Amino acid sequence: MSSLNFFLFSFILVSSLKIAESKTHWKDIEALKQLKQNINLNSMNPGSCVSTWDFTFDPCENLFSEKFTCGFRCDVVVSQLSRVTELGLDQAGYSGSLSSIAWENLPYLETLDFSNNYFTGLIPDSFSNLTRLSRLSLSSNSFTGEIPSSIGTSLVNLQELYLDNNNLQGTIPSSFNNLKSLTRLELQRNNLTGKITDLGSLVNLYHMDLSDNRFSENPSSFPVSLVQISIRNNNISGGLASETFKNMMYLQVVDFSSNKINGYVPSIFFNLPSLQQLTLSFNEFSSIEAPYGTQSLQSELIAVDLSNNQLQGLLPAFLAFLPRLSSLSLENNRFTGLIPVQFALKTVFPETGMAPFGRLLLGGNYLLGGIPRPLLVLKQDSANVSLVDNCLFRCPHVFFFCQGGQQKSSSECSHVIIP
Repeated sequence: MSSLNFFLFSFILVSSLKIAESKTHWKDIEALKQLKQNINLNSMNPGSCVSTWDFTFDPCENLFSEKFTCGFRCDVVVSQLSRVTELGLDQAGYSGSLSSIAWENLPYLETLDFSNNYFTGLIPDSFSNLTRLSRLSLSSNSFTGEIPSSIGTSLVNLQELYLDNNNLQGTIPSSFNNLKSLTRLELQRNNLTGKITDLGSLVNLYHMDLSDNRFSENPSSFPVSLVQISIRNNNISGGLASETFKNMMYLQVVDFSSNKINGYVPSIFFNLPSLQQLTLSFNEFSSIEAPYGTQSLQSELIAVDLSNNQLQGLLPAFLAFLPRLSSLSLENNRFTGLIPVQFALKTVFPETGMAPFGRLLLGGNYLLGGIPRPLLVLKQDSANVSLVDNCLFRCPHVFFFCQGGQQKSSSECSHVIIP
């Protein structure tokens, strides 16, 4: 045997022994190989994680070397063999499909993160084999089709689910009610439709974002554990019932802006013990339900935005008694009557322990009369106040809160009916 042939034989033998003595389970190696094969070669830029995967070497043993720079994590879990427990690709612009990969070969996977890439096609139903998965993130890709119901049926250990910024259709599978450990659900910026599935059984869910979809109806109840809920920019119609929110003691942020919700703003929002931010702008609300005992409210509200609705009647003076409220926007509605002096006093001379209005936007209504006297001493750099586009008797531009627009014409204001 020539020296060259002997060298080649020795190289092949050593390489074979490396695979034979691999510390990584063969099924995990097979799944990683399939993943690399399913990524479009043109999207695999030099220097990206996957471009460094060289399967003539053992993946877990050579992780963070020049052969496997990144992309996954291994742990010794059984029989001294390493299993892949985390799979998180870099944001290198990978494209391709995930459907033909044998995901059942990764039974110990706990984290799967392919976010901010260009993967296409359906979300694989075979993800249901990843029963140890606690975090699944497919954010900002180009996945289509419906959300597989198998996610809710099989992935019962899931704690975080990110499917936002894709092209998903259909609605939220009712099987999601099985995800009792779920703490965070992000489905914003898709094409989801229909009624929002009632997920009241998810007693650990604290963050839910369903914004920028095409949902048309709210559920009858939300998880009482929610801290933040956002359903802005959908097609939600109908009203909001106090009953839906009465047990949500941890709720801090509500954003239902840019929908078609009508009726009254429920008084429960001004009584919830933890609520700090309420945004219901760009809807079709016509009135505000005042809570009982308005001068003894213990509300934690800091910011309320009810602008761009169809709210009528007098300005709700009780809002001036919310101790922490510092930002209030009621502009572009149909309010009439006088500006409550309580609003002016809270802005300029707040009582002890009462936060002042740092932002008070009342423009674009039909408010009558004169400017409340306390506002006349307000300095421009002390608060953001706007009274433009109303029916005020006199609002000269010498006052900063009268600048940026005129008052309505006398013909527009002549039709105003004082409640």
